Amino acid sequence: MDVVYWIPLATTVVAVTFAVIVWRRYSEKGGTHLLWWSAGLLLYGVGTLTESLTTVFGWNEWVFRAWYITGALCGGAPLAQGTVYLMMSRRTANILAAALVTAILMGAAFVILSPIQYGLVETHRLSGRVLGWHGVRMVSPFINSYAAVFLIGGAIVSALRYRARPESRHKYLGNILIAAGAILPGIGGTFTRFGHVEVLYVTEFVGLLLIYAGYRKNIGGSSPPFVKEVVRVTA
Repeated sequence: MDVVYWIPLATTVVAVTFAVIVWRRYSEKGGTHLLWWSAGLLLYGVGTLTESLTTVFGWNEWVFRAWYITGALCGGAPLAQGTVYLMMSRRTANILAAALVTAILMGAAFVILSPIQYGLVETHRLSGRVLGWHGVRMVSPFINSYAAVFLIGGAIVSALRYRARPESRHKYLGNILIAAGAILPGIGGTFTRFGHVEVLYVTEFVGLLLIYAGYRKNIGGSSPPFVKEVVRVTA
């Protein structure tokens, strides 16, 4: 099997390690945005793990349902909600969080209950086309649009704020990296519509590494080799 099909597994390792790093910072400094970011990274890792399991071992109904909820349905929404808590008032962020969680829970319930059209199943590829309740697929675009507006848009707005401040140059660069990293999975998702799922695997991995590099820049640190972070977290 081509090495590209193992990339989602590597992405899962990166995502879980990154989630632990952010969780530790939340434990030390607090901040609701960090809590949402750590949860979002963990879900990101679960989503790529389901891709890896399907690619390596073949299609499984419950792995597929887990993928649709954590990947196709949630997407980057929890990460975006973290940005909402960082940039907006607590009251506004709480209202948006309640709406987001409600939409995700409703969508997840439909995914779990929906019958499967087994004739459309592809042995080593995940696709929402197999859901018998086609209306379920209308929920994810709204949630993913929310994620794009606040994750990508929030990073761009933050970058513009810091652009003219020499003392905050690292935050300007950090937010540019986060915006670029958030855009890449969407590009990869477009390629999957044409049968090139391998592109998504690469863009998810590279995108997450860019987000990690941006995070490190934003907290005033350099971006050490990720292997060192894995060793530090698991030690």
